[in-house]
Amino acid sequence: MNSWARLAIGATTTGAAAVAYGAGVERRRWTLREATVPVLAPGTRPLTVLHVSDLHMTPGQRGKQRWVAELAALEPDLVVNTGDNLAHTRAVPSVMAALDPLLSRPGVFVFGSNDYFGPTPKNPARYLTGTRTKPTGELLPWRDLRAAMVERGWQDATHARLSVDVDGVSVAVAGVDDPHLGLDRYDRIAGRPAPGHALRLGLTHSPEPRVLDAFAADGYDLVMAGHTHGGQLRLPGYGAIVTNCGIDRSRARGASRWGTHTHLHVSAGLGTSPWAPVRFACPPEATLLTLVARPAVPTAADATPADAAADVG
Repeated sequence: MNSWARLAIGATTTGAAAVAYGAGVERRRWTLREATVPVLAPGTRPLTVLHVSDLHMTPGQRGKQRWVAELAALEPDLVVNTGDNLAHTRAVPSVMAALDPLLSRPGVFVFGSNDYFGPTPKNPARYLTGTRTKPTGELLPWRDLRAAMVERGWQDATHARLSVDVDGVSVAVAGVDDPHLGLDRYDRIAGRPAPGHALRLGLTHSPEPRVLDAFAADGYDLVMAGHTHGGQLRLPGYGAIVTNCGIDRSRARGASRWGTHTHLHVSAGLGTSPWAPVRFACPPEATLLTLVARPAVPTAADATPADAAADVG
């Protein structure tokens, strides 16, 4: 056997092993990440925010449901859900079972494309090219999910400006519909939040730069998003291969800066499309953010342009 044949066999074997690991092990290795972000008004006590995104739930995913439900033991001050909860027409009860213990905590949410349209098979090459097409999947029962979450006390921030009391701390919240589908209408929430809030929080499913720029221009302290799956497939030392949106690869997951004032947190999410059930070097995750007061006097680091998250590997 010549050297080229041995290389080909080795590459094929390695690729098959990676796919087997990504599909059989890593996509179920649910992980809690933690980060501290200095975004609160000076003098405000710390708040904990649990960020849940991209569940892509199907009825049979009981392990995922149990793991998400157990996050209630963290007792977060606020829960933020940035969409793509559904991956099946009968998944609403499964999503509610997962979120049930968390629904007793204050919560806000926006929806993503896979709350509206079911997943469909796609050419794997589109992952690398970033080609977008109009959604063609079956309609999903997002209205039922919205009604169930609202009934339990969570607030829909889609094209809404809210004032949320989080254990005595006033939080201004605003959100847009999914920019990945072009549904965002920032003009409906445009303008700086009213004064007096300890935190100005923006929500979007897909972290498209046009939306992040608008939130930053209006003085929001923190914007939270999902959609990217952290790249879903990452190369050690290189990070996300693609982001499936306009944001750069270095911000595909985790905390980073956007401009001189606004912080950004992108969740790598807890699921995958049923048609692409693989993750590599990017386990499914929820994030517990500890929000602390920003410095009363900006430091030199706070005045610099946006710097990417350190977590690029």
